[in-house]
Amino acid sequence: MTERPVIAITSGEPAGIGPELMARIDPAAFPARLVVIGDGELLHERARLTGHPLEMRDYEPQRPPPAPQLELLHIPLGAAAEPGRLDAANAGYVLNTLKRACDGCLSGEFAAMVTAPIQKDIINASGLAFSGHTEFLAERCGGQLPVMMLATDGLRVALATTHLPLRSVPDAITSERLEPILRILDRDLRARFGLDRPHIKVCGLNPHAGENGYLGREEIEIISPLLERLRGEGLNLSGPWPADTLFTRDALADADAVLAMYHDQGLPVLKHAGFNHAINTTLGLPIIRTSVDHGTALSLAGSGRARPDSLFAAIDSALQQYRHGG
Repeated sequence: MTERPVIAITSGEPAGIGPELMARIDPAAFPARLVVIGDGELLHERARLTGHPLEMRDYEPQRPPPAPQLELLHIPLGAAAEPGRLDAANAGYVLNTLKRACDGCLSGEFAAMVTAPIQKDIINASGLAFSGHTEFLAERCGGQLPVMMLATDGLRVALATTHLPLRSVPDAITSERLEPILRILDRDLRARFGLDRPHIKVCGLNPHAGENGYLGREEIEIISPLLERLRGEGLNLSGPWPADTLFTRDALADADAVLAMYHDQGLPVLKHAGFNHAINTTLGLPIIRTSVDHGTALSLAGSGRARPDSLFAAIDSALQQYRHGG
């Protein structure tokens, strides 16, 4: 590991708050080379608009700056971008920034990538199929199984299903799906977060974890047998727990992470606990990727009021995962 790992930061949807957040980064605050990937003119324009000075030098892989300084890896916009105004013509630009960062991580050029928020619907409106960062990066990395986990102080929540309509969730809760997710979660909590024997608490799917079959049988027929089998192999798992009581201070006291069965079972609680300070990270991939915990905030774009806290936390988390061996 080098003293100053190179972290790629994608600047996100050009109509959102991502570009202006780049000007809020103090490169001296992080023990790394920070390479912002995006359109240079857009980044400087948005910095001027929001009243934050931005100094960047062109990224030269073999020539690190003599003092901490943001570096720019320029990728041109597809069309001029206005704050708050989405344009499908820039969908390809957004994906190009992700491809460059991901490929750089795969080649070893970058130690990790940090992503600013993007707008999934405008990418799909352009005719490009896109369900989210997590799935896109998994495909770019060769089709590996990704596990989405968000984290804030004292709470980590991973998801068994991610961007899936609610009516499709029960059919997706199978032992074949849950087993590799639990194995990845256990492995990466050890490898990336330095936990020796992480305790993972697993939510039930149904209210009251099915209430002994009265409210559903997924817990009895799928989740419980799988947890028992994996415990026999040494994984530190408990559950299935009723989600409404699991997310309480006492119940979480001995948990290193929670596996929620679907997106809105776990993430509202985590975002209530740490919004603007939480981060999103993708486990299960051969690269380190972290992200902010918020969206593009189109209504704030260009106002200068967007908070950079989650971006800073995402950079910190990427560095911590790298130091643990990633």
